[in-house]
Amino acid sequence: MNRILPILITTLAILTGSFAAPRASAQATAQPEEYKFDLGAGLGLSGYLGDANDSKLFSHPGVGGNVSFRYLINTRFAIRGLLNVASLSGSTADMENVIPSPEPIDFKATAYDLQARGEFNFFNYGIGETYKRLTRISPYLALGLGVSLAGVSGDTHVAMTLPMAFGVKYKVKPRLNLALEFSMTKVFGDKVDGPGLSDPYLIKSSFIKNTDWYSMLTFSVSYEFGRRCVACHRID
Repeated sequence: MNRILPILITTLAILTGSFAAPRASAQATAQPEEYKFDLGAGLGLSGYLGDANDSKLFSHPGVGGNVSFRYLINTRFAIRGLLNVASLSGSTADMENVIPSPEPIDFKATAYDLQARGEFNFFNYGIGETYKRLTRISPYLALGLGVSLAGVSGDTHVAMTLPMAFGVKYKVKPRLNLALEFSMTKVFGDKVDGPGLSDPYLIKSSFIKNTDWYSMLTFSVSYEFGRRCVACHRID
């Protein structure tokens, strides 16, 4: 699990270069967004990686959802706040590795995660005049920080998180958007899966070592509002 973070970061960097290079000359300058804000909601699958599942993202799929609010800086960049809710579960009975426990350990948890992300569109995303070189569909990357609260076995645990996401968004109408997103969230703690799976190999946890992850695959709808005055005419 400790190898996942550098692999994801490397993959995101490669994707950024491969998508951005062909359009670098045509879209070097981002265009002003017509609207300032975007409000949306998403629903989909959730998965868990940790002491009870070390490789299969959706071996025990749960339900995940979110509500989000974006501040649209321009057609390439946005700042996004999210509140995610995900049901997580796992069992050591499914694992090839043997943990020092006489019986398999199962868990079910609900995770709430409040996140702030920076979001980058590979293309100038939008609908408008031809000279603006806007596209109705664009892949995007997101990276941020968050804090999670997980409830499992009657206990509640709070930890910092590092969310990473890749998705594709499509502008149906000037103010209506659809998106499909896959996200991985690293939890800087080892108690998302409960006290029974906290350090099962008797290896002391640290801020970045022996920690849990959860993933989400969501389909979302969002609506833009708050028209931006691009050319204001002031009369004294």
